[in-house]
Amino acid sequence: MPSLRDIRRRIRSFQSTQKATKALQVVSVTKLRRAQAAMQATRPYAEKMVEVMRTTAERATEYRHPYLERREGDRAIMIVVTADRGQVGALNTNTLRAVNRQVLEHHRGRARYVTLGRKGRDLLMRWRREVIADASQLGDRPGIGAILAAVRVALQEYDEGNADTVLLAYARWVSVLRQEPVVRPLLPVELPQAAEGRVAADYLYEPGPEAVLDALLPRYVESRIYNAMLQSAASEHAARRRAMKSATDNAGELIKSLTRLANSARQAEITHEISEIVGGANALADASAGSE
Repeated sequence: MPSLRDIRRRIRSFQSTQKATKALQVVSVTKLRRAQAAMQATRPYAEKMVEVMRTTAERATEYRHPYLERREGDRAIMIVVTADRGQVGALNTNTLRAVNRQVLEHHRGRARYVTLGRKGRDLLMRWRREVIADASQLGDRPGIGAILAAVRVALQEYDEGNADTVLLAYARWVSVLRQEPVVRPLLPVELPQAAEGRVAADYLYEPGPEAVLDALLPRYVESRIYNAMLQSAASEHAARRRAMKSATDNAGELIKSLTRLANSARQAEITHEISEIVGGANALADASAGSE
């Protein structure tokens, strides 16, 4: 059995750890609220963008933008969104596993990567994958400007014919308790179908639907990536809150267990001390009786 001093030292260590994880949990709750608010704030823009894109593509029936044309081949550019920091459980690992499955099953391993987030970049480089662009240290509230340079590298590679498809991998926000890794096609663009019974708006185009489509398609692609960034940020805070709560609870259980062990050790010391006192008293009594 360890000494009482060692047990008390371990208790103090776990108490310090518990304070740190509890603080991180509280911070994550606050950041999660902000991330959810940011997702909600961008939803009207995203919905309107999809509507305008769909309507414009329907008007430009004889024009096919390169972003709308399917290509034969399996060369892929994978835009991977992960967190900059750890302490999020298996969130980043699950996203990279989904990326690996997609690349091996559908692209025969022929993929290059654009990473948004330090954890994904570090892991892919450790696996000796080709990372052609990176944006990291984005902070808790990433802006679209911070990722545009890396995103445009992927778009340029597609424009120049060096890739047949561009995919987007991120942790999709489902709820506070559930975040799932997804890999979605980004290019060529697949516009969502209009809701049944919904009448599309009739726009007047100047100079024409083709020119509007040329201007909108890159913005649409960028907005999808930014939405993935926001979902990934919210998923990161939710996963960190959950991981820190688990760590705090585990530290509490260990403190309880060590406290019981310390009490037992202290009781054993007290019992030993009492036994020594009683033994000494008995020896003195025997010595006194012998001298008489």
